[in-house]
Amino acid sequence: MSDTSQPAKSGVARYLPIVAIASAAILGFIFLRDYLSFEALRDNREALIGFRDANYLVAVLAFMVIYVLVVAFSLPGASILTLTGGFLFATFPGVFFIVTAATLGAAGIFLAARWGFGDRLGAKLEASDGLVKKLKDGIDENQWSMLFLMRLVPVVPFFVANLVPAFLEVPLRRYVISTFLGILPGSLVYTSVGAGLGEVFERGETPNLGIIFEPYILLPILGLCVLAVLPVIINAIRGKKGL
Repeated sequence: MSDTSQPAKSGVARYLPIVAIASAAILGFIFLRDYLSFEALRDNREALIGFRDANYLVAVLAFMVIYVLVVAFSLPGASILTLTGGFLFATFPGVFFIVTAATLGAAGIFLAARWGFGDRLGAKLEASDGLVKKLKDGIDENQWSMLFLMRLVPVVPFFVANLVPAFLEVPLRRYVISTFLGILPGSLVYTSVGAGLGEVFERGETPNLGIIFEPYILLPILGLCVLAVLPVIINAIRGKKGL
């Protein structure tokens, strides 16, 4: 009797991290929207600055821990936290704190997804045939390019870019490196916006979070996207020539 019940228990346990993340995301959306908002940052800015000035190292560690948890549990407010990081710690070293924390949080959800059902799904995709198998093989052959592209393209949700690699058997080291470097350009933009929030608060305005779509910012990021996808194009051309 015990031999048959143990595998079932293990099977259920595999899904607990994903269930916990999904539950935390729902609860966070319901209960944390008012706390992780631009209004909350505006209303508490003096207290935050005072705490940072009196306890700089503690402020940095607390900020990074909160950021890791927000990303790992897919809670709302990552954009506001990025602005807060720039506001409290300036563009530099603020962007370093933000990118490091975001990468750690992304690694957490990546490992949870892989432990839950990523390995099984990856094995099924590998054993499949037809278009699905060709798609997986194409991604496997160009993992670096695909990973960077998912991080660089502004329209790809961060949550999606965290989960998809877990289903495609991407090595953790490759995932971490591509995440850190891939989110750096966009994080730098929003951190710099946060660094200028003092003047925004004084004017009684709200920050322009759509700045990343301005041509002078979007075009360089699209240029990086082209560089990321270039190896894919070259491999495709070589493949056709081989035929």
